[in-house]
Amino acid sequence: MNVGLVIGTVVATKKEEELSGLTFLLVRGVDLDGKPTSTQVVAVDAVGAGVGEVVLYASGSSARQTKVTRDRPVDATIMAIVDAIEVDGKVRYKK
Repeated sequence: MNVGLVIGTVVATKKEEELSGLTFLLVRGVDLDGKPTSTQVVAVDAVGAGVGEVVLYASGSSARQTKVTRDRPVDATIMAIVDAIEVDGKVRYKK
């Protein structure tokens, strides 16, 4: 899984039937200090995340392992909303 920041939403009114009912969010990978580490990815939201939230997302075949995305053509899924990140006893992020 990767740590990311939800930076926007993606709306697609015309799409494959298997994608109907899914919410798409734009996620940018970030490091523990919130600095960007990768390009943006469109991820299916499986947990009700929103813009500005730090999330955990999976890509590749792992993205299709949730109840929301099982057997659907997705390559990235938000699987958790982060409450806190602690490293070596120090809080690096807190919601």
